[in-house]
Amino acid sequence: MGLDHARRGVAEFIGTFALIFVGATASIYNDQVIAALSQGFVIAVFVSAFAGISGGHFNPAVTMGFFVTRRIPSLTAVFYWVVQFGAAALAALALKWILPSQVSQAHYGAPTVNSLIDPGKAVAVEAVCTFFLVMVVFATAVDARGAFDKIAGLAIGLTIAFGIMMAGPLTGGALNPARAFGPELVSGYWTNAWVWYVGPLAGGALAAILYETLYLSRGADDEESSEPEGDGEDDADDGAAHHAGDEPLPEPAN
Repeated sequence: MGLDHARRGVAEFIGTFALIFVGATASIYNDQVIAALSQGFVIAVFVSAFAGISGGHFNPAVTMGFFVTRRIPSLTAVFYWVVQFGAAALAALALKWILPSQVSQAHYGAPTVNSLIDPGKAVAVEAVCTFFLVMVVFATAVDARGAFDKIAGLAIGLTIAFGIMMAGPLTGGALNPARAFGPELVSGYWTNAWVWYVGPLAGGALAAILYETLYLSRGADDEESSEPEGDGEDDADDGAAHHAGDEPLPEPAN
């Protein structure tokens, strides 16, 4: 991994650190609107800033979507995951140093499952909301026919915001394994921890595979009677590689 991976790693680190540093702090105020908008704004800004460098994932579930559709190689995916989880841990450590000791009772923003639902239903909530997120990522930032140059960062940020507004009262609205991991690690609070790993990773993978199969595969392109510009398949593949900030990859399987 050379200079190019180092640049991507720094971009992923900064964006993920900012998400946990801001989002975990906002969540301790017990105001779901503040928590949702703060995290949505962070992602909107940093996706706009760094999508051309690293793809602007800042979320292991988004990286999982790129991995299962073969839009990034396995080594790059593992590298992104290490950076994302590392950034989350350091952001939570910074919050532990900054915030008063009383905040430890809130586990530094670690998500929790509301007693109104059981962990199985919490997994479903996290999976569905992350499904929406990754679907929007692919539609706006991967598909060359999408709106990457215009509204991708805003669309992705707003998707996170409405997802947290729905999921926040029930599951804490992580929609991101790194968002859960940092505060959990620093606070030592691991109750129902699997919810925020299984749910988002499964939802993200499903969304990516579905979008890839329906809209980006060779068969889907061949069925289009007309394209906005270009011949369809090659433009979509080239655009996705560019927007993901990664080297061109083999064509996805039909």
